[in-house]
Amino acid sequence: MTSKAMSLGSSKLQLSFGIDILIRIFLLLFAVIVLVPLIFMFTASFMSSSEITQMPYRWIPSKIAWRNFYLALAGNDGNFLYIRNILNSLFVSITVSFTTVILSSMTGYSLAKYKFKGNNIVFMGIMMTMMIPFEAIMVPMYFVVLNLGMQNSYQGLIVPFMMNAFGVFLMRQYLQTFPSDIIDAARIDGCSEPRIFRTIVLVNSGPAVASLAILTFRQQWDNLMWPLMIAQDKNYKTIPTYIVSFAEEKLSDDGAMMAAALIASIPVIIMFLTLSKYFVGGSSVYSSGKE
Repeated sequence: MTSKAMSLGSSKLQLSFGIDILIRIFLLLFAVIVLVPLIFMFTASFMSSSEITQMPYRWIPSKIAWRNFYLALAGNDGNFLYIRNILNSLFVSITVSFTTVILSSMTGYSLAKYKFKGNNIVFMGIMMTMMIPFEAIMVPMYFVVLNLGMQNSYQGLIVPFMMNAFGVFLMRQYLQTFPSDIIDAARIDGCSEPRIFRTIVLVNSGPAVASLAILTFRQQWDNLMWPLMIAQDKNYKTIPTYIVSFAEEKLSDDGAMMAAALIASIPVIIMFLTLSKYFVGGSSVYSSGKE
């Protein structure tokens, strides 16, 4: 009997070890699939066009072509419009991230901690908007912005995205697990509701706030369709629209295009690395409130 139990335990251990190895191999392959295009972009940004198109591809540049970065920033007409577009993207992305975090936190907090009639109906109504694809509301939203006179302005790029349903969902799920006793104690001590939210709830919601800020920033940083429709003036264009127009030009250099893409990736990488510990800590947000 003992030998059978030991044999069974050994078989389970071997099976668990085999599954662990398969999972690690799968994760390694997935990491390679994700990282190879990024490594190609990084190495190609330092190569000449002829070297990029050379087959087989050489992953290490024979000579670093710093001129690619000058061409990316200056553009084919030498007006350095890319720098203005980078600043536009930074301003729009940071502003939208800030407003989304504040407004979504306020809405999520009220839905999580204030029990009123129709609470769940309001929440489900907000969630239903997530089922509507952006392409379905893009044209009506464009006409609204156009009639409000916000075309070719920062308002037109920012106002339609100041808040989203996903942010409300994220903050509500996280704040459902926030201890209500702390909030009640603050009320007994005489704290006002705005002060409770500002100094207690929001300050202690770091993982959820960081996760929402990173996701919103990246979404706006990569937003292409809306700026193409709203920003007809080149002074209000963002990074994705510049890269598209730069790639369509006949005189575009492959190395310069890779350099432009690398420059566009740097702010997002810096933001993720800066807030990564909070972002990873917020991974439990998606499952919170289920117990």
